[in-house]
Amino acid sequence: MLNFTPINYIMENLTRTENLIKELSWRGMIQDIMPGTETQLQKEMTTAYVGFDPTADSLHIGSLVPILLLVHLQKAGHKPIALVGGATGMVGDPSGKSEERNLLDENTLQKNIAGVKAQLEKYLQFDDKLPSGAELLNNYDWFKEIRFLDFIRDTGKHITVNYMMSKDSVKKRLEGEQGMSFTEFTYQLVQGYDFYWLYQHKNCRLQMGGSDQWGNIVTGTELIRRKTGGEAFAFTCPLIKKADGGKFGKTEKGNIWLDPEKTSPYQFYQFWLNATDSDAESWIKIFSFLDEPTINTLISQHRENPAERLLQKTLARETTLFVHGLTAYEKAIETTEKLFSNQKVSVSELSVDDLNAIEGIVRTHFSQATLSAGTDLLVFLTETGIFESKGAGRKMIQNGGVNINRQKINDVQLHVDQSYLLHDRYILVQVGKKNYYLVEVKE
Repeated sequence: MLNFTPINYIMENLTRTENLIKELSWRGMIQDIMPGTETQLQKEMTTAYVGFDPTADSLHIGSLVPILLLVHLQKAGHKPIALVGGATGMVGDPSGKSEERNLLDENTLQKNIAGVKAQLEKYLQFDDKLPSGAELLNNYDWFKEIRFLDFIRDTGKHITVNYMMSKDSVKKRLEGEQGMSFTEFTYQLVQGYDFYWLYQHKNCRLQMGGSDQWGNIVTGTELIRRKTGGEAFAFTCPLIKKADGGKFGKTEKGNIWLDPEKTSPYQFYQFWLNATDSDAESWIKIFSFLDEPTINTLISQHRENPAERLLQKTLARETTLFVHGLTAYEKAIETTEKLFSNQKVSVSELSVDDLNAIEGIVRTHFSQATLSAGTDLLVFLTETGIFESKGAGRKMIQNGGVNINRQKINDVQLHVDQSYLLHDRYILVQVGKKNYYLVEVKE
């Protein structure tokens, strides 16, 4: 495929659906939905939006769900708006937070907004010649003109404090030790005004988001009703969780980012490849564009032979192609084969980038002078912190669980010297199946 990009991949692989809600429902992407939403979407082309919080200069895989909502919406013939929260990013959303976050300065905020915009443009068709062409907006563009007194007079009077305090996000914070500042308390009103502004100026009738945003979204529909007498709609997607209770999108290295400079395509690919069977069964529906019969067949085949990990491989392929494109996907496959196909690739063929790309690798160091003279293996393993004691190292070696530069070590009396160096400064140690240590030898 020439000129392969995420947006080309979407257009080629996602078939148009006549019923957006039905499509999202079987994928497990609907949690709360306002009555009349499905009827509205069936009746006419509808403009809908999702908000993106610019707390960093890159989105992470938690942001993939709202991105996918917009993609499915556009493919169903509706018009998506991606709203970057330049104004709301200055306030801070209390939803799902146990304490107030630090507010961003202007320079950081602008840098983050630019990064988020550049990523969103990869996944949606921004073509003003198309009725369903996406738009990218920044709510700072309208909030910067609004004076505080005007806002509380023209907007604040329509939403009661009782209504605002009834929201779960507010209740939980008020019941906690940290409490909630007036700044964060007003967040739902500010977000509600976004929906009102888009309703008035862009004929936007629908807001989508994560289930933790339901209270804020409903405030917007209520504000539209009270200020204009109009009707607006909403639905949310469940927050993605791992079956073992761990936080979705987190590894030992932190967030899985969409920016390849922050999370390499190889590491991105590996995250999905390492999904559990139960997670893979649900994630393949949400994070791929494969249709229902294809996914059902994959799940059946996977259950017949789980060791083949067909679901995980398909999930990793589909998500990596979508986010990073074909070239990056092929490079991720190449790196995976280099690192894990021990019988095919010599350790000498691993580049420094390959070594550093190993998921979860622990970096440590060892003295150049000591290595030059040659050192006892158990000393090497303990001084690098790979084992806490010589006894622990000896036991693991005797059980066949230690590899150096992909060679199994059976001799506890082995001496390690400069002949073991890769690229004149590294030694790769593997303990067990997945624990890798990259030892850098330096002065």
